[in-house]
Amino acid sequence: MCGSLLLGTSGFAYPEWKGDFYPADIRPDAMLEFYSRQFPSVEINYTFQRNPSEKTLAKWIHDTPEDFTFSLKAHRQITHNGRLSPDTAKPLSQFLASIEPLAGRTGVVLFQCPPTLKADLPRLKAFLELLPEGRRFAFEFRHETWDSGEAQDALAGRDVAWCVADDDEHDATFVRTASGFAYLRLRKTSYDEEALARWAKQIDEALTDGIDVYCYLKHEDEGRGVHFARVLAEMIGTTVEPRPAPEAHV
Repeated sequence: MCGSLLLGTSGFAYPEWKGDFYPADIRPDAMLEFYSRQFPSVEINYTFQRNPSEKTLAKWIHDTPEDFTFSLKAHRQITHNGRLSPDTAKPLSQFLASIEPLAGRTGVVLFQCPPTLKADLPRLKAFLELLPEGRRFAFEFRHETWDSGEAQDALAGRDVAWCVADDDEHDATFVRTASGFAYLRLRKTSYDEEALARWAKQIDEALTDGIDVYCYLKHEDEGRGVHFARVLAEMIGTTVEPRPAPEAHV
């Protein structure tokens, strides 16, 4: 059984995309509905700053198809203020409770660690013990000391994904630590056809192995990420086709 490609961009509410990806006259509160008819998933940065309200989540659900998924950055209190310490148990619990209304719409919860957080395996292993079963989690480590087999083994032991972060300073390689899914953040300012073809090949291999691949392109003012995402989908053979607008709710 092939895995699913959950492809999209990091965020969607960018006025700079009007006239290119979005219609020039689109209202801000209509952007998510439009976006969700082009892509099956989005990575949300909003939750890094604040836990979402039930009203916000209700609108996200209302504006998107039933099979649309949201991957969410964990709150900064957990990753940046608390730095994955045991003291983050309470904010972690509060954050996970706040996103509960999304239910099956939640893709992956991403813990994006600060660049100053150096490798600390005991701290990581203790934090992993706090994570509940039944959710998908990924970790993005941004200090080079984490680039070791030990850290990846710790994630694999809890069926948690290593976030593959490809950016202008660092050429990433595809790493799988979770048994059923992988998490990619393609952050370079630009991708030529050759670079996209390399990623398409690796993603396709994972999909063939039954791995769900969450892949998010960088947002930037020019909106190139949405176009790179479409080219990537075409190379993989899962062309992103616009979906019909949701039926009006009475």
